[in-house]
Amino acid sequence: MKLGGKVALVTGGGRGIGRGIALALAKEGAHVAIAEVETLPSAAQQYGDVSVGGYAAARETAREIEALGRKALAVRADVTRWEDTERMVRETVEKLGGLDILVCNAGVVHVARVEEIPEEAWDLLFAVNVKGVFLSCKAALPFLEKSSDPCIINVASVAGKNGTPGLAHYCASKFAVVGFTNALAKEVARRGIRVNAICPGILRTQMWEYLAERFRGKDESKEDAWKRVIAWLVPQGRPQTPEDVGEAAVFLATARAVTGQAINVDGGMEMH
Repeated sequence: MKLGGKVALVTGGGRGIGRGIALALAKEGAHVAIAEVETLPSAAQQYGDVSVGGYAAARETAREIEALGRKALAVRADVTRWEDTERMVRETVEKLGGLDILVCNAGVVHVARVEEIPEEAWDLLFAVNVKGVFLSCKAALPFLEKSSDPCIINVASVAGKNGTPGLAHYCASKFAVVGFTNALAKEVARRGIRVNAICPGILRTQMWEYLAERFRGKDESKEDAWKRVIAWLVPQGRPQTPEDVGEAAVFLATARAVTGQAINVDGGMEMH
């Protein structure tokens, strides 16, 4: 298998894109730790409530990975806190035997026009989507250096390449992830660590269920809004899936000459 014996850590890996990546890595032989949070400090995100049930989802995904014959670990961790990111990396190394692949996937979204964005929502998006990536990478780098083929995969978004009305704060956070990825890749290239980003397009995850509800037109059902957005934005005419993003993650985990890139998985939405 392409990743036989390697150890991966996926933040936000309990469901959606993170789950798709965790399972894809496991199917290629990796042992996987999944870091999740059970609650968030604010309801200003796609879950609609401070309780997100992430750790319970992480435990379920870990059981799926173990059913594949791999070792798995669910870690309760808030990526906005240095103590938590340091602990999640340490637990991964201690219980799974090292660290070869870090996937920074945890993220939240919120919809509002700029003049209506609560400061709380802006701060939460940057805390999870940007600071969470920074702290996770910072905690992992000393251990990744010990791997024979280490890599970091940050999950950004096509919203990190092209702005969208109503999502200025989300777009700003994802543009930041793309820039951070490129800079870090250059910083650690001579240390043998590859750093790339995946920019997913439109997937019917919990995040996009929230967006479809917020962007649906008057008298339009959420289902019709979903179909309209796909037909309008995606040249392939179909949504992407967590499995599609998982395939890209496996590629980046094995592509030894690829670093500093932000690769779209979006059905042709963006070309840059």
